[in-house]
Amino acid sequence: MAATAVVLAAALGGGLLLIARRVWLAAGKAKRSVVAAAAWMEGKTVIITGANSGLGRATAAELLRRHARVIMACRDRDRAEEAARELRAELGLCSRGGGECRGELLVRELDLASLRSVRNFCQRVLQEEPRLDVLINNAGIFQCPYMKTEDGFEMQLGVNHLGHFLLTNLLLGLLKSSAPSRIVVVSSKLYKYGEINFDDLNSELSYNKSFAYSRSKLANILFTRELARRLDGTGVTVNVLHPGIVRTNLGRHIHIPLLAKPLFNLVSWAFFKTPLEGAQTSIYLASSPDIEGVSGKYFGDCKEEQVLPKAMDALVARKLWDISEVMVGLLK
Repeated sequence: MAATAVVLAAALGGGLLLIARRVWLAAGKAKRSVVAAAAWMEGKTVIITGANSGLGRATAAELLRRHARVIMACRDRDRAEEAARELRAELGLCSRGGGECRGELLVRELDLASLRSVRNFCQRVLQEEPRLDVLINNAGIFQCPYMKTEDGFEMQLGVNHLGHFLLTNLLLGLLKSSAPSRIVVVSSKLYKYGEINFDDLNSELSYNKSFAYSRSKLANILFTRELARRLDGTGVTVNVLHPGIVRTNLGRHIHIPLLAKPLFNLVSWAFFKTPLEGAQTSIYLASSPDIEGVSGKYFGDCKEEQVLPKAMDALVARKLWDISEVMVGLLK
């Protein structure tokens, strides 16, 4: 018992020191970032998928502070409206733009597990929005049991890759006409454990929830690299990032034994990033003037990082793109 208490006290003490240092550094970085990016984001229109909680909500809040127009693209309309009310109250925003309002927050329904929903969302955006400056593909599902989307795709591949693939392609025209504009893709370091198996892309022969998640995150990086190649010279850039290990509800499908939960909660509180900390790279890629013209790169902690060779395979990236076009109905 005494030894356990010592271990817990050491973990808690170390965690507190780490948090204090991290908060101090993050505060200084955030202050500098706001000053540098506020002018660039003034009045810019940003779409963020999965913006009602976690990384997406934190990203939305910071871009609103930079006076952007943010469209929360969320599956659960009620939860999104509740989050929007909280953000408006927290930041002192108007419900609609105009007058002295600086920063505007809108809610639109988008279910990435439904190609019909993606098409309906994009149709409304194209009808209502004269421009789109930033698209942040943030929403995701993590290590869920085997299930399929409305269109019969394995859920993690369908939401994390294919839904965003269709969304991005349908909005490319608006992004191009709004150039210079940006696309930001949220991936994960867990891409390292993924493989693109074209013989069983939909996991119908075998399914491992961890490998399926990693495959979808590898697909995010390959998609980014191929899209950057196709967008060269258009004024639209696209970059991909990993946010690190963040305390969000993304792990809701992970089962933790009851007796282990107190220790897990302590460790996550001490060592995992907060949503605001995890969102810093998304915010940086969306708003920083420092990366104007940078495209096709992989970032972590607001710095460019290298990826494994399998994430740079141009032939696999092009084949994945071609197959994805057929799967989402862009090509028959």
